[in-house]
Amino acid sequence: MNLPNKLTILRVILVPVFVVFLMMDITGYDKWIALSIFIIASLTDLLDGKIARKYNLITNFGKFMDPLADKLLVCSAFICFIELDKLPTWMVLIVIAREFIISGFRLVAADNGIVIAASMWGKYKTAVSMVMICFVIADINNPIFYNITQVLIWASLILTVVSLIDYIVKNKDIFKGSM
Repeated sequence: MNLPNKLTILRVILVPVFVVFLMMDITGYDKWIALSIFIIASLTDLLDGKIARKYNLITNFGKFMDPLADKLLVCSAFICFIELDKLPTWMVLIVIAREFIISGFRLVAADNGIVIAASMWGKYKTAVSMVMICFVIADINNPIFYNITQVLIWASLILTVVSLIDYIVKNKDIFKGSM
């Protein structure tokens, strides 16, 4: 197993550890530990892709697991935010529905021998969502910080919808061949 794939697996392993620290009050510093774990996991996402492309270590495992690991990390944070009363349920459902729809597209495409790579809109959505998650976790009691967090929340939601529309429009022909 190559380094990019090991980084992807590390990201998956970090998800439950992240959730425990985000949801529990064990040390008094739990949100900061959760934030640190989330940042480390997010950085593995950047690293695995850069390393895979630079050293030609792109694998089918990586093509499949990397986006899945991202979805697991981001969706876990969003679901926890419902319980922590930091995001409304409807907003989280839109995010999760988008992830299921895109995964469905990828499964249908894979069944037809096609690999759907992440689009630029999807990458923007992921980047903004990860920054937004960091701001929501930090939850610094300051009006400027609060306003930045709100802008990031709405930007993440808008990019979620835009990237979904982009995937559907660009890949609608995949369903024509499978029906």
